[in-house]
Amino acid sequence: MAKLNFKKELTDPKPRKTFRQSFHEKRDKIWAKKAQRVKLHKSFKRSYHEDYDRPLNAPGLLSFAMTTLGFILKRWKLFGSLLLIIVGLNIFLVGIMQESTYVSFQEALEETNDYLANGQLGAVAKAGLLLASSITTGGLNQGMSEVQQIFAILLFIVVWLVTIYLIRHIIAGHKPRFRDGLYNALSPFISSLVVFLVVFIHLVPIFIVIITYSAAVATDFLSTPLYAFIYWLLAAGLVLLSCYLLPGSILGLVAVSAPGMYPMAAINTASDLMAGRRIKFIIRIIFAFFFLAVLWVIVMLPIILLDFAIKGSADWTAGLPIVPVSLLLMTCFTFIYVSAYLYLFYRKMLDDPN
Repeated sequence: MAKLNFKKELTDPKPRKTFRQSFHEKRDKIWAKKAQRVKLHKSFKRSYHEDYDRPLNAPGLLSFAMTTLGFILKRWKLFGSLLLIIVGLNIFLVGIMQESTYVSFQEALEETNDYLANGQLGAVAKAGLLLASSITTGGLNQGMSEVQQIFAILLFIVVWLVTIYLIRHIIAGHKPRFRDGLYNALSPFISSLVVFLVVFIHLVPIFIVIITYSAAVATDFLSTPLYAFIYWLLAAGLVLLSCYLLPGSILGLVAVSAPGMYPMAAINTASDLMAGRRIKFIIRIIFAFFFLAVLWVIVMLPIILLDFAIKGSADWTAGLPIVPVSLLLMTCFTFIYVSAYLYLFYRKMLDDPN
Protein backbone atom coordinates (compact mmCIF):
# COMPACT_ATOMS: atom_id res chain seq x y z
CA MET A 1 0.00 0.00 0.00
CA ALA A 2 2.83 2.32 0.84
CA LYS A 3 4.45 1.59 -2.48
CA LEU A 4 1.23 2.41 -4.34
CA ASN A 5 0.92 5.75 -2.51
CA PHE A 6 4.56 6.56 -3.31
CA LYS A 7 3.95 5.87 -7.01
CA LYS A 8 0.83 7.99 -6.91
CA GLU A 9 2.79 10.90 -5.47
CA LEU A 10 5.30 10.58 -8.29
CA THR A 11 2.65 10.45 -11.00
CA ASP A 12 0.41 13.19 -9.54
CA PRO A 13 2.37 16.48 -9.37
CA LYS A 14 1.53 19.09 -6.75
CA PRO A 15 -0.95 21.69 -7.91
CA ARG A 16 0.76 24.89 -9.00
CA LYS A 17 -0.06 28.04 -7.07
CA THR A 18 -1.45 31.04 -8.81
CA PHE A 19 0.49 34.28 -8.94
CA ARG A 20 -1.92 35.83 -6.45
CA GLN A 21 -1.44 33.02 -3.92
CA SER A 22 2.36 33.18 -4.21
CA PHE A 23 2.30 36.96 -3.87
CA HIS A 24 0.15 36.83 -0.72
CA GLU A 25 2.36 34.16 0.88
CA LYS A 26 5.49 36.17 0.18
CA ARG A 27 3.86 39.34 1.49
CA ASP A 28 2.74 37.60 4.70
CA LYS A 29 6.29 36.34 5.31
CA ILE A 30 7.75 39.83 4.86
CA TRP A 31 5.21 41.45 7.16
CA ALA A 32 5.74 38.71 9.75
CA LYS A 33 9.44 39.60 9.83
CA LYS A 34 8.68 43.32 10.01
CA ALA A 35 6.23 42.77 12.87
CA GLN A 36 9.10 41.47 15.01
CA ARG A 37 11.13 44.66 14.59
CA VAL A 38 11.10 47.62 16.96
CA LYS A 39 8.86 50.25 15.39
CA LEU A 40 8.91 53.74 16.87
CA HIS A 41 7.71 56.94 15.22
CA LYS A 42 6.59 55.08 12.08
CA SER A 43 3.38 57.07 11.57
CA PHE A 44 1.98 60.56 12.05
CA LYS A 45 0.27 59.52 15.29
CA ARG A 46 1.54 61.06 18.50
CA SER A 47 4.35 59.13 20.21
CA TYR A 48 4.30 59.03 23.99
CA HIS A 49 7.41 58.99 26.15
CA GLU A 50 6.48 55.61 27.62
CA ASP A 51 6.47 54.10 24.13
CA TYR A 52 10.01 54.99 23.15
CA ASP A 53 11.80 55.26 26.51
CA ARG A 54 14.38 52.47 26.42
CA PRO A 55 16.87 52.68 29.30
CA LEU A 56 20.39 51.42 28.74
CA ASN A 57 22.45 49.89 31.51
CA ALA A 58 25.92 51.07 30.49
CA PRO A 59 28.82 52.70 32.35
CA GLY A 60 29.19 56.47 32.42
CA LEU A 61 30.85 58.43 29.65
CA LEU A 62 34.30 58.78 31.22
CA SER A 63 34.18 55.32 32.79
CA PHE A 64 33.41 53.62 29.47
CA ALA A 65 36.06 55.64 27.60
CA MET A 66 38.68 54.68 30.18
CA THR A 67 37.51 51.06 30.16
CA THR A 68 38.03 50.89 26.40
CA LEU A 69 41.50 52.42 26.73
CA GLY A 70 42.39 49.99 29.50
CA PHE A 71 41.12 47.05 27.45
CA ILE A 72 43.54 47.98 24.65
CA LEU A 73 46.52 48.80 26.87
CA LYS A 74 46.11 45.60 28.87
CA ARG A 75 46.67 43.65 25.64
CA TRP A 76 49.34 45.97 24.29
CA LYS A 77 51.29 43.21 22.54
CA LEU A 78 48.30 42.11 20.47
CA PHE A 79 47.06 45.57 19.53
CA GLY A 80 50.62 46.92 19.32
CA SER A 81 51.35 44.38 16.58
CA LEU A 82 48.26 45.56 14.70
CA LEU A 83 49.32 49.18 15.16
CA LEU A 84 52.84 48.62 13.83
CA ILE A 85 51.66 46.59 10.83
CA ILE A 86 49.08 49.23 9.86
CA VAL A 87 51.60 52.05 10.30
CA GLY A 88 54.09 50.19 8.09
CA LEU A 89 51.46 49.55 5.41
CA ASN A 90 50.35 53.16 5.61
CA ILE A 91 53.90 54.42 5.10
CA PHE A 92 54.39 52.04 2.16
CA LEU A 93 51.01 52.50 0.43
CA VAL A 94 49.82 55.96 1.46
CA GLY A 95 52.83 57.82 2.84
CA ILE A 96 53.20 60.21 5.75
CA MET A 97 53.42 63.95 6.13
CA GLN A 98 56.78 65.14 4.85
CA GLU A 99 59.21 66.67 7.29
CA SER A 100 59.46 69.74 5.02
CA THR A 101 55.71 70.32 5.43
CA TYR A 102 56.03 70.16 9.19
CA VAL A 103 59.02 72.52 9.10
CA SER A 104 57.00 74.98 6.99
CA PHE A 105 54.25 74.93 9.63
CA GLN A 106 56.86 75.57 12.29
CA GLU A 107 58.42 78.48 10.37
CA ALA A 108 55.00 80.04 9.74
CA LEU A 109 54.23 79.80 13.45
CA GLU A 110 57.54 81.44 14.34
CA GLU A 111 56.82 84.33 11.95
CA THR A 112 53.33 84.76 13.41
CA ASN A 113 54.80 84.75 16.90
CA ASP A 114 57.32 87.44 15.96
CA TYR A 115 54.87 89.75 14.19
CA LEU A 116 51.69 89.39 16.25
CA ALA A 117 52.75 88.23 19.70
CA ASN A 118 56.19 89.89 19.81
CA GLY A 119 57.78 86.55 20.61
CA GLN A 120 55.76 86.12 23.80
CA LEU A 121 54.37 82.68 23.00
CA GLY A 122 55.87 79.98 25.16
CA ALA A 123 57.10 76.59 24.00
CA VAL A 124 53.92 74.82 25.16
CA ALA A 125 51.68 77.32 23.36
CA LYS A 126 53.72 76.98 20.17
CA ALA A 127 53.58 73.20 20.40
CA GLY A 128 49.80 73.30 20.83
CA LEU A 129 49.32 75.64 17.89
CA LEU A 130 51.65 73.54 15.77
CA LEU A 131 49.69 70.39 16.60
CA ALA A 132 46.38 72.08 15.81
CA SER A 133 47.65 73.50 12.52
CA SER A 134 49.10 70.14 11.45
CA ILE A 135 45.70 68.49 11.91
CA THR A 136 43.21 71.18 10.86
CA THR A 137 45.04 72.26 7.69
CA GLY A 138 45.27 68.72 6.31
CA GLY A 139 48.94 68.25 7.10
CA LEU A 140 48.35 64.56 7.79
CA ASN A 141 47.19 63.81 4.25
CA GLN A 142 48.42 66.61 2.03
CA GLY A 143 48.91 65.68 -1.61
CA MET A 144 47.18 62.29 -1.46
CA SER A 145 46.23 60.96 -4.88
CA GLU A 146 43.04 59.02 -5.62
CA VAL A 147 44.93 55.73 -5.37
CA GLN A 148 46.40 56.69 -2.00
CA GLN A 149 42.95 57.67 -0.73
CA ILE A 150 41.57 54.28 -1.79
CA PHE A 151 44.44 52.53 0.03
CA ALA A 152 43.76 54.64 3.13
CA ILE A 153 40.08 53.61 3.12
CA LEU A 154 40.98 49.95 2.63
CA LEU A 155 43.46 50.09 5.50
CA PHE A 156 40.80 51.63 7.73
CA ILE A 157 38.42 48.76 6.90
CA VAL A 158 41.18 46.26 7.68
CA VAL A 159 41.82 47.92 11.06
CA TRP A 160 38.09 47.92 11.74
CA LEU A 161 37.53 44.24 10.96
CA VAL A 162 40.70 42.94 12.62
CA THR A 163 40.09 44.93 15.83
CA ILE A 164 36.49 43.70 16.11
CA TYR A 165 37.57 40.11 15.39
CA LEU A 166 40.21 40.19 18.11
CA ILE A 167 37.91 41.75 20.70
CA ARG A 168 35.07 39.33 19.91
CA HIS A 169 37.31 36.34 20.53
CA ILE A 170 38.85 37.88 23.65
CA ILE A 171 35.38 38.44 25.14
CA ALA A 172 34.46 34.85 24.20
CA GLY A 173 37.33 33.64 26.39
CA HIS A 174 39.73 32.71 23.59
CA LYS A 175 43.33 33.78 23.19
CA PRO A 176 43.51 35.01 19.59
CA ARG A 177 46.81 35.74 17.92
CA PHE A 178 47.36 38.66 15.61
CA ARG A 179 47.99 36.29 12.71
CA ASP A 180 44.58 34.69 13.23
CA GLY A 181 42.89 38.06 13.17
CA LEU A 182 44.72 39.19 10.05
CA TYR A 183 43.88 36.02 8.11
CA ASN A 184 40.35 35.32 9.35
CA ALA A 185 38.83 38.74 10.04
CA LEU A 186 38.50 39.87 6.44
CA SER A 187 35.78 37.42 5.40
CA PRO A 188 32.97 40.04 5.75
CA PHE A 189 34.96 42.55 3.68
CA ILE A 190 32.39 42.83 0.87
CA SER A 191 29.50 43.08 3.34
CA SER A 192 31.33 45.85 5.18
CA LEU A 193 31.81 47.74 1.91
CA VAL A 194 28.06 47.56 1.28
CA VAL A 195 27.31 48.96 4.75
CA PHE A 196 29.92 51.69 4.20
CA LEU A 197 28.00 52.59 1.04
CA VAL A 198 24.81 52.86 3.11
CA VAL A 199 26.64 55.11 5.59
CA PHE A 200 27.74 57.32 2.70
CA ILE A 201 24.13 57.52 1.46
CA HIS A 202 22.97 58.53 4.94
CA LEU A 203 25.60 61.29 4.90
CA VAL A 204 24.22 62.75 1.67
CA PRO A 205 21.89 65.24 3.46
CA ILE A 206 24.88 66.68 5.34
CA PHE A 207 26.85 66.89 2.09
CA ILE A 208 23.94 68.78 0.54
CA VAL A 209 23.99 71.26 3.42
CA ILE A 210 27.74 71.81 3.03
CA ILE A 211 27.52 72.33 -0.74
CA THR A 212 24.48 74.61 -0.58
CA TYR A 213 26.00 76.64 2.26
CA SER A 214 29.15 77.29 0.21
CA ALA A 215 27.01 78.38 -2.74
CA ALA A 216 24.81 80.56 -0.51
CA VAL A 217 27.83 82.33 0.99
CA ALA A 218 29.38 82.88 -2.44
CA THR A 219 26.15 84.43 -3.81
CA ASP A 220 25.16 86.41 -0.66
CA PHE A 221 21.93 84.40 -0.55
CA LEU A 222 21.90 84.44 3.25
CA SER A 223 22.04 88.24 3.42
CA THR A 224 18.23 88.35 3.05
CA PRO A 225 16.64 87.45 6.42
CA LEU A 226 13.68 85.57 4.95
CA TYR A 227 15.85 83.46 2.65
CA ALA A 228 18.31 82.81 5.48
CA PHE A 229 15.48 81.69 7.78
CA ILE A 230 14.07 79.28 5.18
CA TYR A 231 17.55 77.95 4.35
CA TRP A 232 18.47 77.27 7.97
CA LEU A 233 15.16 75.49 8.54
CA LEU A 234 15.84 73.20 5.58
CA ALA A 235 19.48 72.72 6.61
CA ALA A 236 18.46 71.80 10.16
CA GLY A 237 15.96 69.27 8.79
CA LEU A 238 18.59 67.64 6.57
CA VAL A 239 21.13 67.46 9.41
CA LEU A 240 18.52 65.92 11.73
CA LEU A 241 17.67 63.37 9.02
CA SER A 242 21.30 62.27 8.83
CA CYS A 243 21.58 62.19 12.62
CA TYR A 244 18.51 59.94 12.71
CA LEU A 245 19.80 57.53 10.05
CA LEU A 246 23.52 57.41 10.84
CA PRO A 247 23.52 55.73 14.30
CA GLY A 248 21.84 52.61 12.95
CA SER A 249 24.10 52.36 9.90
CA ILE A 250 27.27 53.03 11.93
CA LEU A 251 26.33 50.33 14.41
CA GLY A 252 25.50 48.16 11.39
CA LEU A 253 29.21 48.24 10.56
CA VAL A 254 29.77 46.40 13.82
CA ALA A 255 26.89 43.98 13.36
CA VAL A 256 27.92 43.03 9.81
CA SER A 257 31.28 41.74 11.06
CA ALA A 258 29.51 38.75 12.65
CA PRO A 259 29.93 35.51 10.68
CA GLY A 260 27.12 34.89 8.19
CA MET A 261 25.50 38.31 8.64
CA TYR A 262 24.13 40.01 5.54
CA PRO A 263 24.43 43.82 5.12
CA MET A 264 20.76 44.81 5.25
CA ALA A 265 20.04 42.34 8.05
CA ALA A 266 22.90 43.91 10.03
CA ILE A 267 21.54 47.43 9.47
CA ASN A 268 18.01 46.34 10.50
CA THR A 269 19.35 44.64 13.63
CA ALA A 270 21.42 47.68 14.57
CA SER A 271 18.46 50.01 13.94
CA ASP A 272 16.30 47.91 16.29
CA LEU A 273 18.98 48.14 18.98
CA MET A 274 19.30 51.89 18.40
CA ALA A 275 15.56 52.64 18.57
CA GLY A 276 14.94 55.04 21.43
CA ARG A 277 18.67 55.35 22.15
CA ARG A 278 19.98 57.53 19.33
CA ILE A 279 20.60 60.61 21.46
CA LYS A 280 22.50 58.54 24.03
CA PHE A 281 24.61 57.04 21.25
CA ILE A 282 25.37 60.43 19.68
CA ILE A 283 26.37 61.86 23.08
CA ARG A 284 28.75 58.94 23.64
CA ILE A 285 30.31 59.35 20.20
CA ILE A 286 30.87 63.08 20.80
CA PHE A 287 32.43 62.36 24.19
CA ALA A 288 34.65 59.65 22.68
CA PHE A 289 36.12 62.15 20.21
CA PHE A 290 36.53 64.70 23.02
CA PHE A 291 38.38 62.04 25.03
CA LEU A 292 40.59 61.27 22.04
CA ALA A 293 41.34 64.98 21.56
CA VAL A 294 42.54 65.19 25.18
CA LEU A 295 44.59 62.02 24.65
CA TRP A 296 46.18 63.54 21.54
CA VAL A 297 47.19 66.62 23.52
CA ILE A 298 48.62 64.54 26.37
CA VAL A 299 50.69 62.36 24.02
CA MET A 300 51.67 64.73 21.22
CA LEU A 301 52.59 67.90 23.14
CA PRO A 302 55.57 66.26 24.96
CA ILE A 303 56.71 64.73 21.65
CA ILE A 304 56.64 68.11 19.89
CA LEU A 305 58.46 69.76 22.81
CA LEU A 306 61.04 66.97 22.72
CA ASP A 307 61.39 67.52 18.97
CA PHE A 308 62.06 71.22 19.64
CA ALA A 309 64.76 70.35 22.18
CA ILE A 310 66.47 67.66 20.10
CA LYS A 311 66.59 69.59 16.83
CA GLY A 312 67.63 72.77 18.62
CA SER A 313 70.67 71.11 20.16
CA ALA A 314 71.77 68.70 17.42
CA ASP A 315 71.81 69.83 13.79
CA TRP A 316 72.14 66.29 12.39
CA THR A 317 68.63 65.49 13.66
CA ALA A 318 67.00 68.19 11.50
CA GLY A 319 65.70 65.70 8.94
CA LEU A 320 64.36 63.09 11.35
CA PRO A 321 60.53 62.80 10.94
CA ILE A 322 59.85 62.43 14.67
CA VAL A 323 56.58 64.36 14.72
CA PRO A 324 55.15 63.02 11.39
CA VAL A 325 55.70 59.41 12.47
CA SER A 326 54.17 60.15 15.88
CA LEU A 327 51.15 61.74 14.20
CA LEU A 328 50.70 58.66 12.04
CA LEU A 329 50.97 56.37 15.07
CA MET A 330 48.32 58.38 16.91
CA THR A 331 46.06 58.39 13.85
CA CYS A 332 46.19 54.60 13.53
CA PHE A 333 45.70 54.21 17.27
CA THR A 334 42.63 56.44 16.99
CA PHE A 335 41.15 54.06 14.39
CA ILE A 336 41.79 51.09 16.69
CA TYR A 337 40.29 52.89 19.67
CA VAL A 338 37.14 53.95 17.81
CA SER A 339 36.65 50.39 16.52
CA ALA A 340 37.03 48.96 20.02
CA TYR A 341 34.80 51.64 21.54
CA LEU A 342 31.94 51.01 19.12
CA TYR A 343 32.16 47.22 19.39
CA LEU A 344 32.22 47.24 23.19
CA PHE A 345 29.25 49.60 23.22
CA TYR A 346 27.45 47.30 20.78
CA ARG A 347 28.04 44.36 23.13
CA LYS A 348 26.69 46.41 26.03
CA MET A 349 23.52 47.02 24.05
CA LEU A 350 23.21 43.34 23.14
CA ASP A 351 23.64 42.25 26.76
CA ASP A 352 21.23 44.88 28.08
CA PRO A 353 17.96 43.25 29.24
CA ASN A 354 15.98 46.33 28.14
